[in-house]
Amino acid sequence: MSVSGGGNASTASDIPIESETRRRKAVVVGGGPVGCLAALSLAKQGWDVHLYDGRPDANSPKLKEGLRSVNLAISARGFAAVRAVDPAMADVFLQDTIPMKGRMIHSRAGVQQPQAYDILGQSINAVDRGLINKTFQAALRKSDRIQVFYEHKLTQAEFDERVLTFVDAFGKEVLVGFDFCVGADGSYSNVRRQLMRVVRMDYSQFYIPHEYMEFKIPAGLDTEGNVAFKLDPNYLHIWPRKSFMFIALANKDKSFTCSLFATGQELQELKDRPSTGLDWVKAHFPDVVPLIGESAILDSFRNNPKSPLIAIKANPYHYKDRVVILGDAAHSMVPFFGQGLNCGLEDVRVLDIILREEGVEAVRPSSSSSDSYPGDTKRNSVVVDSKLASALRRYTETRHDDLLAISDLSLANLVEMQHSVATPTYLVHRALDNVLAYLTWGWQGAPAAAIQQLSEVPFPSASPTGWLPLYTMVTFRPDISYSTLKRKAERQDRILQWGMSTAAILGLIGYAGLKWTAKR
Repeated sequence: MSVSGGGNASTASDIPIESETRRRKAVVVGGGPVGCLAALSLAKQGWDVHLYDGRPDANSPKLKEGLRSVNLAISARGFAAVRAVDPAMADVFLQDTIPMKGRMIHSRAGVQQPQAYDILGQSINAVDRGLINKTFQAALRKSDRIQVFYEHKLTQAEFDERVLTFVDAFGKEVLVGFDFCVGADGSYSNVRRQLMRVVRMDYSQFYIPHEYMEFKIPAGLDTEGNVAFKLDPNYLHIWPRKSFMFIALANKDKSFTCSLFATGQELQELKDRPSTGLDWVKAHFPDVVPLIGESAILDSFRNNPKSPLIAIKANPYHYKDRVVILGDAAHSMVPFFGQGLNCGLEDVRVLDIILREEGVEAVRPSSSSSDSYPGDTKRNSVVVDSKLASALRRYTETRHDDLLAISDLSLANLVEMQHSVATPTYLVHRALDNVLAYLTWGWQGAPAAAIQQLSEVPFPSASPTGWLPLYTMVTFRPDISYSTLKRKAERQDRILQWGMSTAAILGLIGYAGLKWTAKR
């Protein structure tokens, strides 16, 4: 892999479209986890890949100055996607994560109540965003088919002509030719904005009232003076308070990254008066204060920004055989199911399979001449690769319902996290879910054969059997698509609600009968 920064920008003429091997050129815009995995996937299929990222290199001091410590949760879906492209890299990821086997619910009185994620004891994994990026970039460096260009921001795209325009760190325009473009440049995607110029895209975005601020619980010391966690690291810690909540995820250095979720107006009022913010934390999260420290809480309110939470839906995700958008560029979602990263990585796995199933070639046909085959910035290309166009169309058609499903589920999970998890009704519902899963063999987990097929079949379990709790399906069953599991969960919920209502009615009838009998 070769790497260029803003000072070593390459022009289109510096990057030959037609190499001796006649490999086709894919340009990936966006160097986050989804963009990196997409680059690795395409390189594995034989494409020459050029990845452009508007940010500096992850190892650059310039980037470190602006980094914020946002933890991510990677679960079975994310690991399945990485493993399908590079099994060894999935094992490296595991070494950098901290397993979380459930939620730890903190009451206002300081009582802690553990809630396992599922009856098999499976875990999700907390990982630092910076570690993920560095692991991916290390994998990129091992590939001789990938070139990376940092500090290059996309400003314009002419998809029909197959030309992208970037501006480097010095303001110099860079023209780049391509055969296939992948947009993985996040919620405020420039690729998506350019795509909307050439397709009739159904697009919507909305900001939820809640925003978030970050805090940090520093590492503590154990009785022997060794660095230690102040909380159990193997849980996602949640302080639910109905209309707002505080969460904490463990880091490898024994600290915890924390987020306070509340309405933007409320957070702004706390930031405007940090001393009031400290009193507010003392009132609602009294056990958090000694963990962070009063001065650190005040500093966080003064210095840490509040960040909005945006949800984006779009359709279609592609244009002809030219471009497709993946990850947050296509479906930004709120973080309350921990599926943003996992879903984006799964996009890559699904696209990889479809490209192979449609027979898309990474090498140009030997019969194609330099004047008739697309990819050169000097020609107004009209040739369409029918196989690639079919693959991208199929990706949009098969993926859209899944992305709508997980976006809706993520938003609904906000209510569960900040309120329902502490209610008796939720606990009863959850207990019944687990009992029914056990009685119907749903507890056995994903079939081994289905898991082995994940690099060849998008979702092997089209009709999953047994009773399966929603969280289990979303987090631990990558063999089930989001739309399938949403429909199954809705059916199960109707059955459960009917059963609970029937039991309540029968109970009332029985009680009334006993009272009537006692009066006789």
